[in-house]
Amino acid sequence: MPKTSRLGLLRQRDFRRFFAATALGQLGDRIMFLAFPLVAIAALHADEFQVGLLTAMTTTGSLLVGLPAGAWVDRMRKRSVMISTDLARALALLTIPVAWWADLLTIWWLYAVALFHGVLTVFFDVAYVSCLPHLVGRDHLMEGNSKLSAIRSVTSISGPGVAGPLVGFAGAPATLLVSSAGMALSGLLAVGIRRREQKPEPREHPQLVRDVKEGLKFVREQPALRAILLGDALFNLFLIMYQTMLLVFLERDAGLEPFGIGLVLSGMGCGALLGALLATRLSTRIGQGRVIWLAPLFTCPLTALMPLTRPGWSVAVAALGLSALSLGGVVRVVAQSSFQQALTPDRLLGRVSATARFVSWGGIPLGGLLGGASGSVFGAAGTLWIGAAGMTVSVLPNVLSPLRTMRTSPAQDTSSSSSYSEAHNG
Repeated sequence: MPKTSRLGLLRQRDFRRFFAATALGQLGDRIMFLAFPLVAIAALHADEFQVGLLTAMTTTGSLLVGLPAGAWVDRMRKRSVMISTDLARALALLTIPVAWWADLLTIWWLYAVALFHGVLTVFFDVAYVSCLPHLVGRDHLMEGNSKLSAIRSVTSISGPGVAGPLVGFAGAPATLLVSSAGMALSGLLAVGIRRREQKPEPREHPQLVRDVKEGLKFVREQPALRAILLGDALFNLFLIMYQTMLLVFLERDAGLEPFGIGLVLSGMGCGALLGALLATRLSTRIGQGRVIWLAPLFTCPLTALMPLTRPGWSVAVAALGLSALSLGGVVRVVAQSSFQQALTPDRLLGRVSATARFVSWGGIPLGGLLGGASGSVFGAAGTLWIGAAGMTVSVLPNVLSPLRTMRTSPAQDTSSSSSYSEAHNG
């Protein structure tokens, strides 16, 4: 196969910048994923419930602004939203090491930063998902999502691998400086994207509630999309319960140092990278609809290996189960993201993305609280068992929907979409 053919979308200048911005932003996010809770666990000596509450605060933004965010983003250029939220998130993270060095950092400071960062992330994610169809055209959504998932997976490997030694050497608060820098550079790279989507025409009498209802109505009328969102909501609820106690379990039960925890999380990144590389092929062979539920059905049960582990070699076996979870998760997300984007008209991209995020992520704060409460009652290992069982059961809405036999996503009229062939030759 010719080199240019393998590169595909990467031959386009703007997609390369979008790709690089994704890499830097995700690297910052992955470093934050390890360092942020370790600030609470190791630096502030937070207990299990406080760690769970911190996780809840990180994701509460989805409940606070999840639905109106889509209506607001649909009134703006997505690129501008991404740039401003990236830079604001970078500044928010920067306050943590500054407060630590000034001996002002408290768990309440972490809660405030987590909430503010989470609200900004809602706007960023809605704009990010909505931007891709405008940037590459609908015919290239599967390729675009696969390539972006691949780079996110690479950062899932490298991020913890970088964060672990940094936390061990400089401490968790100082490590957030690198996370802040990654998000700032992501925003600056997005400034250089030349292709501009058409600015949405201002409505004579814009009504936020009406706009939100329009997005909700579209989702409600699509049975397969409803099933995807319900399955996602259940999966994320139990995933967050699991993740809330995972770092606690690895440090206190499995006896791992920050470097060892980083290696385990890097292993999850390896599984995610393999999933990104296989996503298009599996969707083509198995069917885009069917792979959405088959991938998690085969991989989620393997997460039960973690609560069985003890200090020593069994940690490596349990880490393979987490890698499988990541593999199946990325295959599922690539397929269902492309499904959702292909199905949604351009003018509703932000609102449908926000609705999907609101439903899918709505239970995440509850998952953090339940994870912390469950950890206090049943211990970290018991919570991991509950999370593993719940993630496996979450495939039921998709199995009971038209996705059970659907091979391809419904065709969407692309007359209003930007043609990729008309894109600049960067």
